[in-house]
Formats: sequence, structure tokens, C-alpha cells
Amino acid sequence: MKKIISLILVIALSVFVFAACGNEKTDDSAEKKVLTMATNAEFPPYEFYEGDKVVGIDAEIAAVIAEKLGMELEIVDTAFDSIIPAIVAGKYDMGMAGMTVTDERLEEVNFSESYATGVQVVIVKNDSAIATVDDLFGDKNYTIGVQTGTTGDLYSTWDIEDEGLGTVSRFNKGADAVEALKIGKVDCVIIDNEPAKAFVVESEDLKILDTAYAEEQYAIAVSKENTELLENINKALQELTADGTLQKIVDKYIKAE
Repeated sequence: MKKIISLILVIALSVFVFAACGNEKTDDSAEKKVLTMATNAEFPPYEFYEGDKVVGIDAEIAAVIAEKLGMELEIVDTAFDSIIPAIVAGKYDMGMAGMTVTDERLEEVNFSESYATGVQVVIVKNDSAIATVDDLFGDKNYTIGVQTGTTGDLYSTWDIEDEGLGTVSRFNKGADAVEALKIGKVDCVIIDNEPAKAFVVESEDLKILDTAYAEEQYAIAVSKENTELLENINKALQELTADGTLQKIVDKYIKAE
């Protein structure tokens, strides 16, 4: 009788251990960590909507980074000027939105190594009196349209508005600034070259000045408290640069001219 009871206990214990191992494996799979990326999906080709999905250079780079980190990417579309405050507050893990490293931003967050180069340009009407970037620094006091919180906003504020050379008019979206230019509410728009090209293609009345306003490096914003994530992101970027993945993603959206 004792042997039978012992045998029953051994079988029961084996079943328990097997079941426990199975649950543990399921839990590991279910507990895959989420990497939250805050962006502003109004900045083609870096981030924009394709149907109801955010796509673009930043979205694809973030996806391969998440894959390397063994995490699941979640993209959150929000106002550009709210991205850094939300990262500081711990609401999101990182910010990617064609974001440039500036001294002002470095006071609040850390930045990864650069993954792309951006150029700020000036959009004007075809019959505009603004022929070169230098004209913005003359005595005409032009009104400049920008998207709030972008480097176009920061640069024109520092270089022009703060110096009393003109007025900066801020909009929630780059497209809104361009619409204001079309109807004469602003004299020009300072924005990244890639979305600028898309806006100009859609309107025969607009053009981009030949000279660039500024050149900048795009990087990923991360909380100063999350140094481990920053190190992992930089490692992933190095590997993705070395194997050509980053360049392939950029080339997919930005064709050589």
C-alpha cells in the first residue's frame, strides 16, 4: 500500500513540475518588455501615417532597435513640444522625431549617437522678395512660420526674433505653417528639407531657397535616469550602422538626387 501511495505522489509531483515549467515559459513570452517611442507623425519621411499606422525612417529604425533589445515597439503620436517633457516624466522610454541635439535639450534629456543628418531650409512663394537666407537678417522684419518646438523654431527665435530682425509665428504642425504661407499670413517657413520637398511638390506656388538655413544631426532622446537604455540603444545603432541596415532604411525613403 505504501508503495502505491509513493508512486502516486511521484506521478503527481512530476505533473506539477511539468505544468510549472510550461507556465514559466508562457509567462516569459507574455512578459516581453515594451519599448515606447514618442514621436510627432507630421514629419515625412521620418514619421508619417500610412493608413492608421505610423511609418517612416524613425519608425523603422526604432523597430530594428527594439528587435535587437528583445523588446516590443510601441509608437505614440503626440505634439512635438511635449515629447521631451513626457520622457523626463517617465511617460515614454525614448523620443524619435527628427530631433536635433541642442544645448537646451541636453539640459533635460540625454541623446544617443546620431543616426541621420537633417538640413533646415526656407520655403517661400515663387514671387517672394526673400531670395536668399541672408535676406532674413536684413531690415525687412519678415514673419517666419515654424512648427512649435522644432529646431526651425529654436534657430529662428535665437537668430532672428531675439535679435529684433523679424517675428516667429508658431504652429502645431509644419503643414499648418505652410498653409499660412500660402495665404500670406507668414513670409516664409523654416523646416527640415525632406518634408519641405513634399510640401513644395504639392504646390506650384512654392519653392525652396537654394541655400540651407542650418545643418543638424538627428538623435534619440532618452531620460537622464535611464543610462542603461541609452547604452543599449547606442550599441544597437553601432551594429545597425556596421551591417548597413541604417543606410538601407534611409535609402528606402530618401532617394539619391
